[in-house]
Amino acid sequence: MTTAALTLDQDIWRPRYNPWLIAVVVALAAFMEVLDTSIANVALPYMAGNLGASNDQSTWVLTSYLVSNAIILPMTGWLAGAFGRKRFFMSCLGIFTVSSLLCGFAPTLGFLLLFRVMQGAGGGGLQPMAQAILADTFPPEKRGLAFAMYGITAIMAPTIGPTLGGWITFNYSWRWIFFINLPVGVITWLLVRRFVEDPPYLQRLKRGGVKLDYVGIALLALGVGALQILLDKGQEDDWFGSRLITTLVVVSAVCLISLVVWEWFEKAPIIDVHMFKNFNFASASLMLFMLGILLFSSLVLMPQFLQTLLGYTSELAGLALSAGGLVLLLETPITGQLTTKVQARRLIAFGWLGLSLAMFYSTRRIDLQMSFSAATWLRIAQVIGLGFLFVPITLVAYIGIPSEKNNSVAGIANFMRNMGSSVGTSLVTTLIARRSQFHQLRLVEKARVDNPNFTNAAHGMAQQFMKGGLGKHEALATAYARIYQSLQAQAGTLAYIDTFMVLSIAAGIMFFLSFMLEKNDPGGGGVQVAE
Repeated sequence: MTTAALTLDQDIWRPRYNPWLIAVVVALAAFMEVLDTSIANVALPYMAGNLGASNDQSTWVLTSYLVSNAIILPMTGWLAGAFGRKRFFMSCLGIFTVSSLLCGFAPTLGFLLLFRVMQGAGGGGLQPMAQAILADTFPPEKRGLAFAMYGITAIMAPTIGPTLGGWITFNYSWRWIFFINLPVGVITWLLVRRFVEDPPYLQRLKRGGVKLDYVGIALLALGVGALQILLDKGQEDDWFGSRLITTLVVVSAVCLISLVVWEWFEKAPIIDVHMFKNFNFASASLMLFMLGILLFSSLVLMPQFLQTLLGYTSELAGLALSAGGLVLLLETPITGQLTTKVQARRLIAFGWLGLSLAMFYSTRRIDLQMSFSAATWLRIAQVIGLGFLFVPITLVAYIGIPSEKNNSVAGIANFMRNMGSSVGTSLVTTLIARRSQFHQLRLVEKARVDNPNFTNAAHGMAQQFMKGGLGKHEALATAYARIYQSLQAQAGTLAYIDTFMVLSIAAGIMFFLSFMLEKNDPGGGGVQVAE
């Protein structure tokens, strides 16, 4: 069967049920999985206390999930072709739901980590398969609208996850952040079984037999697993100052490079690396990687700044970010509608430009006197550009790729975005720590006794403390402590400004890359021939 025939069959085939009903069902599954990547963050101290573990040990609850999830993601295209997409999707949903139940009942940290690995493996197939099902269910000219619904799950779930997790943990128990998956998982599994079906080309691929690429699977598991662990633990262990992190870097680099070489010549690869010969797909993958970095970086930076330097509670910081989430919720469907009228690359360019300007604007607005309303409006500015990126970039990834590769496109695209989120979180954490140290050293250089401005400020502050009843020496020591505390806060603020500047430059580079993407016909979803 030729590629042309496969594509023709796919153009003719349409699902028996309403495509929007199918879209709601698969988006619900994806939302549940994406939510679980962030909902456990705020519950870690409660888990540690309840299970008799240290705070450092409890962070493996997040790492174990992310590692197994990252290993499965790029394999999903091969797994869907080998076992049938519907069957694979339902299996992932079943594993995710059952392991959620087991996580809720876990008696020790060891069992919780085991069940989280299972949960991550099951969840790894939900996002890409939901996206691939949407790509096959809707004709090319309507994919943008369908991806908008999926985009809401991918962008909104990480935003509300920490807030929801904190509320559940505080009012009930950390175990309920896993139990809430049960009714959603069971209902979604039944709906998928009833309404979702495999297109004809997948049924033929499945009948073609399964050849297991043992070498590829081993290299992928070792390479991605090592990469995810080093990203998650790097800053905590001082990066190359740790022998473990250095070893993980070497293992990850060797395995991933070997994986690319092996899969390039393998006849039945688990990852179709040849798709990266398509410039559009390669560029879209890079942009999704950068989108993951910028989305999760801003999700980490803003609440961290508000809580550590401005003294906000986690609830108040969540409220400051909630307006941005509402804007994204309203903006994403509009962007999906625009993809039917405007070339995707123009929307992408607008999104990157808006994001770059917003990050640069953040460097001018971040300060220690920022009000709640200013923080809220700043978050709104930061997300406006994000709303114009996810849907059109996802749409562009499919341009020029045969329909039978839809599963592989979805798997790799989601893998790139998820790895971007891990890199982004690790990047900003490291930048904040290193730049804070840098600025603190520079500021402390001026806080010397031979600096008249410093001594005048210290003695003036000491006089105020003496009026409050403190002795001379105690008042002066307290004044020095207050000044040092102020220096630390200022150094931290400067570190956040530096980090936002780096993100602004990164988004600006992506803005110029946008114009190199192929033109598409907004009405038909295909490639527009250049004049």
